[in-house]
Amino acid sequence: MPVYKTTIYRLQSSPAVYAPGLIAWAINGAHFKRDRAMLIKLVADSYSLPRPAASALVTGKTPYKVDGETVVFETKEKTS
Repeated sequence: MPVYKTTIYRLQSSPAVYAPGLIAWAINGAHFKRDRAMLIKLVADSYSLPRPAASALVTGKTPYKVDGETVVFETKEKTS
């Protein structure tokens, strides 16, 4: 039986970037297949996320919550 590890990510806003707006923009843009890979890379690189976590967030496969100016989401990753 596979074992899963749950990781909670908190993407903080900064004076230059409002995290909820950036994530909403990336999710909207990811509806266009030609832009999806670039948006996943942008979110992963901006927040030092693993690509699978960024992909799950940007493609809408995992839900997220907005807590003030912070985006919060969790992923389950297979460990063995």
